[in-house]
Amino acid sequence: MSKIFDVEALWQLERVGPPSLSPDGLQAVASIASYSMEDNKGQSSLYLLSTQGLPPKRLTSAGDKDGQAQWSPSGEQIAFIARREQEGAKDEEAQLYLIAPDGGEARRLGPVATGVESFKWFPDGRRIAFVSWVWPALKGAAAQAKALKEFKGRKDSGYLTSEAVYRHWDHHVPMGRHAHLHIIDTTTGKTRDLFEGSDFELSRAEPDANCFDISPDGSQIVFAFDPGQEKRQDSRYALAEISLKSGSIKTLLQDKDWDLQAPRYSHGGAHLAFLASHHGFKHTMPAQLAVLDQQGQWAVLSEAWDHEVTAPLVWADDDLSMLFGAEERGRRHLWRFDLAKRQAQRLFEGGNATSFSKAGDVIVVNHDGVQHPPRLSVLDGSKPAQRIEQFNDQQLAKFKFSRHEEVFYKGAKEEQVQMWVIYPPDFDAKKKYPVMQVIHGGPHTAFGDSWHWRWNHQAFAAQGYVVACVNYHGSSSFGHEFLDSITHRWGELELQDVEAGTYWLLKKRWVDKKRIFATGGSYGGYMVAWMNGHVKAGRYQAYICHAGCFDWQAMFADDAYTWHAKELGAWYWDDPAKIAAQSPHSFAQHMQTPTLVIHGAMDYRVPDAQGLAYYNTLKALQVDARLLWYPDENHWILKPQNSRQWYGEYFAWLKKYDPSTNVKTQS
Repeated sequence: MSKIFDVEALWQLERVGPPSLSPDGLQAVASIASYSMEDNKGQSSLYLLSTQGLPPKRLTSAGDKDGQAQWSPSGEQIAFIARREQEGAKDEEAQLYLIAPDGGEARRLGPVATGVESFKWFPDGRRIAFVSWVWPALKGAAAQAKALKEFKGRKDSGYLTSEAVYRHWDHHVPMGRHAHLHIIDTTTGKTRDLFEGSDFELSRAEPDANCFDISPDGSQIVFAFDPGQEKRQDSRYALAEISLKSGSIKTLLQDKDWDLQAPRYSHGGAHLAFLASHHGFKHTMPAQLAVLDQQGQWAVLSEAWDHEVTAPLVWADDDLSMLFGAEERGRRHLWRFDLAKRQAQRLFEGGNATSFSKAGDVIVVNHDGVQHPPRLSVLDGSKPAQRIEQFNDQQLAKFKFSRHEEVFYKGAKEEQVQMWVIYPPDFDAKKKYPVMQVIHGGPHTAFGDSWHWRWNHQAFAAQGYVVACVNYHGSSSFGHEFLDSITHRWGELELQDVEAGTYWLLKKRWVDKKRIFATGGSYGGYMVAWMNGHVKAGRYQAYICHAGCFDWQAMFADDAYTWHAKELGAWYWDDPAKIAAQSPHSFAQHMQTPTLVIHGAMDYRVPDAQGLAYYNTLKALQVDARLLWYPDENHWILKPQNSRQWYGEYFAWLKKYDPSTNVKTQS
């Protein structure tokens, strides 16, 4: 007999990370994370997976969080990032480790006192380039180590800054430190800070391995950087190149109207591919594929293809085409883009293809969907895709999952809008079901045919709800005009689309018209707060607002404040009425629908004062409300037992306002 898929089952599943292929394409390495509800924590280990059908092999087991594994160019070693205890020394910061693919003990490379964020192998396999946050005025590894020790030993706790960018999502940018590129010798462990003595630095928003690339001959590194004197979230990045022999750095490409990111050398070294966004035209312009030649001429090649291109960019072996991921109509595919013809062809269809690795003709893709969590499949020449692991199959076989489909209906501006509908298990069209609108965040993202670890469609539908996910105007993957249509008038078109989706559902004979609910997180939380002030009470029996925006003026405390005027149309001090007209708090007098408000104190994208202000407003209005506040969570709920509580409160709130049940939750 099948069990109900719930939060307990969700946290029992193993989470498959991005793959890295061996140079011969015979094996992939990936991190596999597992969690313990009892211990309230997770750990990850590296596994080797055969592309030829052999069983997986566990490679590491000594660390807690082994990740970002990358095969060396020769195939003799695998590098990864971890925190471990080795030879009596415990890592205070994440370090680089090397391990042979046939097993044995991993070897710490370094150590690097200020830690390692991300890395790439040099083509000769003798060096690795990595990112570390350092004090820019200091010289030498010893000075950095001394400064770190003194910083950790200080008695004061204040964060002091004059920078425009000082925190991101859920963490503060390391105080007084910049993200520098380094190289480390894989034999001696000797390191070198490539930016030492210069003003160059990488992004302050979680710099990763897509920020830079190493030339095929290993003599140069190209990187994206903010050329402005003051670093900002909305800066337009330029591309620079450093000579490893001389240490000199030159700007390759800078344009005041374009944001340039994710550079990638061709195999021949004659061309540089990168992502280019024309932010001088509009801040919502998508990242497009561009190529720079050795004469300094560059061109945007995907301009006529109305899709957003995402990193990493991977050159085909003949340098005539490029591989990358891109969304299309609520799905994410792997594409091959012919550079001469300027045409894109799907190589692998999602679902949701999130990452991939290529070696010769072999490609391994990490992909998921509403029906399954992330899995790895191999593409080998013209052969159909084949899975190379079955990590969760035995566990998933215990449950009967819900079927899902996409529907299109006429929404705002008389345009077609996509909505995903996930039906309860054993759905019977002769019965009546409650509806749960789940509204996505962003707003410039999309609900896709994807597996969500925090807002899981299967866990929602398994409780007997028809789950509806609208890709409203403003969503990604439906072209730039659709995405940009909500700019300077947030809430207007999105509400029309969600309401039209609810109307589409209400016409179905299997929908119980008295059991309609709406929930959302982040911008979706903004939307349910907006709906509370704009939709007639009674249409929705209850709302759930997770990490939702409530007051756009007060939201200026967030980490993305430099984008506000671009999205809303003005600074709040220049046109307060325009900002207020797009802000849910301005319509509080109309709010009557009971709401569960959830927020985390470590959320810097939507500071928790937003949720607290919304909750307090509802209490002052004497509207039934319940608050679930986490002192140790950010924009998402990441701890297993907190997730268990989250799902428990979530469903209890809906049941409280479900007329078909007498289940009540104490308010």
